Amino acid sequence: MKNHKQSNFWFTSFIGLFYQLGIGCNIDRENATKLYLLTINNDIENNSFSNEDLNKGIDSFNSLKNINIIIGKCLLSLFYNNIIIDLEDSGSEKDSGSEKGVDKNNDQKEFTNLLKLAKNGDSEAQYNLAICYMDGIGTQKDENKAYKWLYLKLAIENDSIAQNYLGHYYQNGKGMNKDEKKAFEWYLKSAENGNTLAQNNLGYCYENGIGIDKNKSQAFEWYLISAENGNGLAQNNLGVCYQNGKGTDKDDVKTFECYLKSAIAKCPEGQCNLGYCYSKGIGTEKNKTKAFEWYTKSANAGCAKGQYNLGYYCANGIGTTKNELKAFEWYLKSAKSDDANAQNSLGDCLQNGIGTNKDVKKAFEWYLKSAKNGNAIAQNNLGNCYQNGIGTDKDEKKAYEWYLKSAIAGCAKGQCSLGYCYSNAVGTGKNEMKAFGWYLKSAKNGSKMAQNNLGDCYKNGIGTKIDEVNAFKWYLKSAVAGCGLGQYNLGYCYSNGIGTEKNEVKAFKWYLKSAMNGNLMAQNSLGDCYANGIGTEKDEAKALEWYSKSVENKSTITKNKLDYQNTKGLDASCCSVC
Repeated sequence: MKNHKQSNFWFTSFIGLFYQLGIGCNIDRENATKLYLLTINNDIENNSFSNEDLNKGIDSFNSLKNINIIIGKCLLSLFYNNIIIDLEDSGSEKDSGSEKGVDKNNDQKEFTNLLKLAKNGDSEAQYNLAICYMDGIGTQKDENKAYKWLYLKLAIENDSIAQNYLGHYYQNGKGMNKDEKKAFEWYLKSAENGNTLAQNNLGYCYENGIGIDKNKSQAFEWYLISAENGNGLAQNNLGVCYQNGKGTDKDDVKTFECYLKSAIAKCPEGQCNLGYCYSKGIGTEKNKTKAFEWYTKSANAGCAKGQYNLGYYCANGIGTTKNELKAFEWYLKSAKSDDANAQNSLGDCLQNGIGTNKDVKKAFEWYLKSAKNGNAIAQNNLGNCYQNGIGTDKDEKKAYEWYLKSAIAGCAKGQCSLGYCYSNAVGTGKNEMKAFGWYLKSAKNGSKMAQNNLGDCYKNGIGTKIDEVNAFKWYLKSAVAGCGLGQYNLGYCYSNGIGTEKNEVKAFKWYLKSAMNGNLMAQNSLGDCYANGIGTEKDEAKALEWYSKSVENKSTITKNKLDYQNTKGLDASCCSVC
């Protein structure tokens, strides 16, 4: 084009876009705004054009000008929408005056321009103006204006997007009193008008009884409609329905398919759940590497559950190289988003120095947050902190209270801890029958320590009748599960014929396993086996070695035996510990 100035009227909207995005020039939001406003205000002087240009046809000129105005309005609305999103994302930085914040004068200018567009009937601008009022961007926060001036007007005009917004505001009490029934009604109107977000929200209302009676079948139907219309979150929710048989038959293959569609649609929750499918082999073959990849995508997209799962994979080297530093970082991100599992895991990291320095005070704080958020494992861990004074003052009554909450919530460890409280009068009165009852529940739920303790109850008649066969049975379960104390007690049963036939070879075998797991009594008993040739060949050097390990672990009984062995003239040089 020979004369750029004469051709401006063709391109003002697009030139504004170039300035906005930095296409062929530096990003210049001010010039972008000026050009957009120049376009929509129809402020292009005719004397910019030659008589020859005008003679080519007034109709052609008007058509091009009108097209330019339409495009300009659209681009300006989207431009302001992006500004609003940026402001919402950087709200805390803006308040603190950081460089990433947006200048308040610019906010006000952009709000004023948006208001003009909105008053001229631009629906996109009206949505964005409502957000400005709702979040106080460029103007004082005024939820009533957001509601009364815009959303109600648009909703009455049968605008499905505004109707969905109204439902959201009624559901959460923004700009009006909370009213779940009205929320449901607006979601329904919007959903019937084809809004996919509202269709998903309507499914959520039916699933959770928001403004309507719970109806899992209806929830499934609306999730299905929204999912078929391409809504990624609905595709995820539909997958949950198929996975758990909510409102439909359980179907692992359809579960996987729905999560896959949701993940491809870049829904963070869908990406997380797809990772879970690969992790557990739901509707597809197990693939820990793919699980890790999808957890990573979900975590990077801000999904708290995805961040927790990614932290767990990093902590345990699942689908990736073990990296405790990264595990801690992801647990921290997830915990800050209020994920209870991550808060508990973060407490564990801080208590034990996993991926970070030990800090029992902070560990206690995170256990407390997680416990208050209903995490049963954290409730048990918090009880342990109070019982033993870890990161807080010792308080056995509070320990008992948190163990009780954990136990009632079904945590096997919490049930075992509660049994211990009743057995040893920790924070409550001694009650052996209650101790036995909680140990039994915990043992059946898989706690290896509770299985050992239940064996003790049967062996010694604590809270129940003496039953050596049942004692042996529970010691065996505990031992096979890897509990060092259970392994010792099983060895003791074989050594003394308690609940089973006496078998010194098996006794030696279980004492050895227990001793290698650090059990003091087993180390002492293993020394006895080697010293006296019980269940194995006599070997005084090995006896001395195991007695010495037990002494290191502060066993008084073993120290006396070790002194006796040394008086027999055994060469101490054969034991690296002495």
